[in-house]
Amino acid sequence: MRTFVARGSLAALALAGGIFSAARAQEQDWNKVVEGAKKEGSVTVYHAQLGAPHWKSVVADFEKRYGVKVQEFDARASELTERIRVEQTSNRYVADIEFHGETSIVQQRGENYIAEHGGVPNAKNLREPFKADKWQTPAWVQPVCMLVNTNLVKPSDEPKVWADILDPKWKGKILTDDMRAVGSGQTVFAVLYKKYGEDFLARLQAQNMTIGRDLQENTRRVPRGEFPLFINQIIAFASAIKGLPARVVVPEDGCPYTPIQGAILRGAPHPNAARLFMNHLVEPESQVTYAKAWMGIVTAGVAEKLTDPDEKRFAAAKLMGSIHIDDRDAMLKRATEMMK
Repeated sequence: MRTFVARGSLAALALAGGIFSAARAQEQDWNKVVEGAKKEGSVTVYHAQLGAPHWKSVVADFEKRYGVKVQEFDARASELTERIRVEQTSNRYVADIEFHGETSIVQQRGENYIAEHGGVPNAKNLREPFKADKWQTPAWVQPVCMLVNTNLVKPSDEPKVWADILDPKWKGKILTDDMRAVGSGQTVFAVLYKKYGEDFLARLQAQNMTIGRDLQENTRRVPRGEFPLFINQIIAFASAIKGLPARVVVPEDGCPYTPIQGAILRGAPHPNAARLFMNHLVEPESQVTYAKAWMGIVTAGVAEKLTDPDEKRFAAAKLMGSIHIDDRDAMLKRATEMMK
């Protein structure tokens, strides 16, 4: 019996030693990435944050912490896609890393524009349903919920679930983004179609909705009293009207969302700095910064660090689903047919 215990103890010690050695090796490998990034000295990031203060804060923290300069191309998603296509097809590699919608990155993978990133330590903190793979790492999400005018809509009359917007009382009173084009309107259409079926969307179309194609302006039209209900509210956009007579409604059955992923481009001139920046976006401090701006977060433990009620509510918002690339064209076609 003593021999068995001794051997068992030795085996346990050997196992513990192996785990420690593996962890130490991973730490040393990551230290090499950090040192390599500092030697590279800069990283070129393509994104569509359009000058958002929370993005600028995260970038400033990265530059201060690591001494690596961030060069940026900040443009609309369609412009990012075209610029990356031109660079990759001409073998003129400028961008190191992009933050883009998941469907766009999956498509770029098929065109051989994306490189394997090699892994980042903070990926272990991702919350469900988010997972990193060898090509991309979740960075943040853009949940799409509803916005009501609090002078025109009593709390008891607010939609509690998506089916509530089919109530006849909302006929002619709903503002929507265009569901026939890529954007938040199409996201809502596709996710509701997959979740509740075609009849749901047919009944919604019969509500005589007004289409507004400027998302920022749509957000402002609600507190101005032009519409009591906007059904494609990107939560983060509503932070600009805080204090006005408007409230973001998070339906109990969840919010459709657009997942934004980080991916390193093929031929990236600064691969270590790109990998380091990817890791920086999903560390707790960066995700807290995003949560305070009412952006959707992808790591666990962020909501517990927040004190503002709205920040906590939005960080904990239930996510209903997003558009998969295999469904995108079919859903655009169906929306064009139905939402005339």
